[in-house]
Amino acid sequence: MFHVVMVTTKDNTEAKQIGKRLVEKKLAACASVIPKVSSTYWWKGKIESSDEALLLLKTSREKLDDLICCIKELHSYETPEILALPVEKGSPEYLKWLEESLR
Repeated sequence: MFHVVMVTTKDNTEAKQIGKRLVEKKLAACASVIPKVSSTYWWKGKIESSDEALLLLKTSREKLDDLICCIKELHSYETPEILALPVEKGSPEYLKWLEESLR
């Protein structure tokens, strides 16, 4: 089984750095960066807003815990958003590529 992991970062540079490191370590088969998202959220009792980058990672269930641990080590946020969504279905060719890329 595979997962898509969403991670917001402070900016495009941080997203690219984290993504590259995770792919190099074979914890993610692919890292895609959406350079600018506008986020509104509760933080320490008040509503905050900021521009962030969104990092989308594709990984396997087996690598998920190590990927989350590595994100926490590399990330600048005190409490980074790390959400893993299971992939229920995908093109067989792409899923095969994911599996091969994570070996």
